[in-house]
Amino acid sequence: MGHSLLTQFDGLQFRAVTLPFVSTIDKAREAVRRINASGAEEGARPIVFSTLVQDDLRLVLREAEGLVLDFFEAFVGPMERELGTRSTHSSGKAHGISDSVGYAARIDATNYALSNDDGSNRDYSKADVVLVGVSRSGKTPTCLYLAMQYGIFAANYPLTDDDLESARLPPALQAHKGKLFGLRIAPNRLQQIRQERRPNSRYASPPQVQFETRAADAIFQRNAIPVLDTTECSIEEISARILEATGIERRVRP
Repeated sequence: MGHSLLTQFDGLQFRAVTLPFVSTIDKAREAVRRINASGAEEGARPIVFSTLVQDDLRLVLREAEGLVLDFFEAFVGPMERELGTRSTHSSGKAHGISDSVGYAARIDATNYALSNDDGSNRDYSKADVVLVGVSRSGKTPTCLYLAMQYGIFAANYPLTDDDLESARLPPALQAHKGKLFGLRIAPNRLQQIRQERRPNSRYASPPQVQFETRAADAIFQRNAIPVLDTTECSIEEISARILEATGIERRVRP
């Protein structure tokens, strides 16, 4: 939320600092000390986005010499008035491990995504979805996000030169066509990403990139694989649109 607000101010540059796990009075005071020191060093009042929920910690943070934007006060207060009841003011409820089932689901899904990354292992019988695409189209980070946020068992398969030259669906995927989801990326953006990774290589050359993206599109179309263009999408958006398009049931809520 804080990041989204800052993006509304074109022409200004912000240096983001995260102070996690402020769970005691001493830690809150240390946070205030660091905020004040940053303001003195930078010569500008810091903007502080706070998600603290405990009243005593929030009172300490308000002593900071900056603009303190308290998300808890902004949203929970009006909700309490609307619902006619007071919230628990308890921290850690959204992302704690009190939900042991949800926590275990995330861990299992993450382990699965890691062991089935980039075509390794190929244990697709357990997969909820198998992402298919050329190298650097966003498959790995999307799989990990789906796993860690929603407990989704996501694997990915990179289309290699052999796969693309054959113009056929790879044998490892043929038995799992119903789980496949293609990721497409614009050639100019893909070349930029690859150039940063392997400068002046065949891997990043315009002819190679053009060949791979055209051949991948042909495989997707020939096999009626649903496709998402990831060129302008964040990992969060890619994941949300995959879940919406496939109807995959989330095992846990973020």
